[in-house]
Amino acid sequence: MTEYLDFLGSQAPYDALDEGDLAALAAEAELDLFPAGSVIIKAESPALDHIWVIHSGSVEVVDRGRVMDQLGPGDTFGHISLLTRLSPALSIRAREDTTCLRLKDPRTVLKHPEKLKFSHFGTLVSRERLTSNAALNRNPGSVRALMRSIIWSDAEDSSADVARRISEGGHSCALVRTPHGTGIVTDRDFRERIGSGEFSPTAPIGMLASTPALAVRGDTSQAEAFARMLDSGVHHLVVTEGASGPIGVIRTVDFASAAIRNPLRIRSAIEASTDLDSLIIAARDLKATVVELAVNGEPGLHVGNLMSAVVDAILRKIITLTPGPDLPLSWVLLGSMARREPLPRSDVDTALVWDAPLGASKSAEVRAYAESVLVSMEACGLKRCDDGANAVSPLFSRSRAEWQVAATNWMDRPAGENALLFSSIVIDSRALTDVQLGRALTGTVRSSPRSEEFLHALMLESLAIHPPSGFVRGFFVDHLRRRREAVDLKRVGLTPVASIGRWVSAVTRDTRGSTLDRLRRGAEAGVLSQDESDTLAGAFEQFYELLLERDVRALSSGASVTSSRIGMDDLDTLTRRHLRESFRSIAAIQQAIEASWSIRVKA
Repeated sequence: MTEYLDFLGSQAPYDALDEGDLAALAAEAELDLFPAGSVIIKAESPALDHIWVIHSGSVEVVDRGRVMDQLGPGDTFGHISLLTRLSPALSIRAREDTTCLRLKDPRTVLKHPEKLKFSHFGTLVSRERLTSNAALNRNPGSVRALMRSIIWSDAEDSSADVARRISEGGHSCALVRTPHGTGIVTDRDFRERIGSGEFSPTAPIGMLASTPALAVRGDTSQAEAFARMLDSGVHHLVVTEGASGPIGVIRTVDFASAAIRNPLRIRSAIEASTDLDSLIIAARDLKATVVELAVNGEPGLHVGNLMSAVVDAILRKIITLTPGPDLPLSWVLLGSMARREPLPRSDVDTALVWDAPLGASKSAEVRAYAESVLVSMEACGLKRCDDGANAVSPLFSRSRAEWQVAATNWMDRPAGENALLFSSIVIDSRALTDVQLGRALTGTVRSSPRSEEFLHALMLESLAIHPPSGFVRGFFVDHLRRRREAVDLKRVGLTPVASIGRWVSAVTRDTRGSTLDRLRRGAEAGVLSQDESDTLAGAFEQFYELLLERDVRALSSGASVTSSRIGMDDLDTLTRRHLRESFRSIAAIQQAIEASWSIRVKA
């Protein structure tokens, strides 16, 4: 049951449940195993009286033979039929060997079922829409839906002529008919082999072509095709149709669906790892996939969320593989990783909670175990916190009671040394294992009385970092009117907004979710106006996108990424204008909160 409780407690929407309801739901869970290809839910079958949450593996959402979507670990299905009492509109089929937690109707188990807010998965649309949209007949789940037309050439054609046709057609490759089968030549071949002088522009294109070209059938799923690209290190695939041969080509950048580019493949490899060596190999794909997601236009914060999911999986696997002390122990994530909005260069901040007080020798044993976990984490390419927020530190590894006493003291005496710093750390925490034990940190925020003195002090702390007041003659101007050639965009951009979200969490007693989730709840509770919430969210997304783009450029070039400082020369005119408006808006909201905070906390 503990494993089920931990898993559910770390997934939306179940992370909204209190301890009693979460335990009650986990106690009713049963584990179902579905072999690859088996139909879990058949469309038009009787209405369901239970739901499933994917524990490992993945499933396909199918409409009359067409794959419409894929769901992976943590996703819930069957809830639409359960809640509406209608027959399932779509079928669910195991894409691979898949395990699911089967749950009773939560309304019959929970004291507060209203805390569960399920959402549709993207393909749950009406039959009319499915059948009236002719484009859907091409099966969005297959590569056929994304393929592009072919530019054909013969092996004797000149490279210059083929390059011209590729350019005029807006393509990035051409297929080549050769005596040895179909070959392919890409724009990269022209850059690296002709541009370098290895071949003349008049050389026959057959000399540049890679033969045979890597191919997939037209009914191949997009996810499978994308995985094959990753495995083979190519950016183009030929799409074939039986005896007809090639019917199109598909490029990496054509994958527009997050369901295809998300890290399901990496997570599957992580789950299959049986030792640290195989886990290290699986984890290597993380940064490459982050780059791929960003380059192909995935929204920045979605990239961060997906990265966080993979980091969670890596850490859970390390913890499983590392022998540890025989006692209840919760690993807890802190900071941006806890909020599920890390950047590729973000540290992994960790804490530990154990159940009962331990003697000095036992505490040392636990921290030695924690050091082993962190060393393995670093071997997997993840960095521990440079500022010391690590589970090996006595400040960040305590018993449940010690954490609760410390957190209560920080809130009761906000003027104490580092009290506000540690309160912020507690607010930005998320239990990774033994969820109920790990909630000892944030549970204090939810249950303890919070004085106006604490909320006022935390508000001032949250507003302490000011964004630049403007730009003058190629310089940033800070709030003290000093000119700066560059600014740390994470510090003066992301941090002020995240800090306001953190303060909102303390006021609303709800620490769950990302900065955007907190801002939205702030508007719902009246702590922020809707305009303030929307403005802060837009600014946060803008800053995050700029920083992610910077990190991705560095990762792509192999450069180290050590700074989030941005100079005026790094920004085009339009970006400067948007940044100026965002900075000014944040400063205005900071002033408004400081002037009316006492009214807001009583809203």
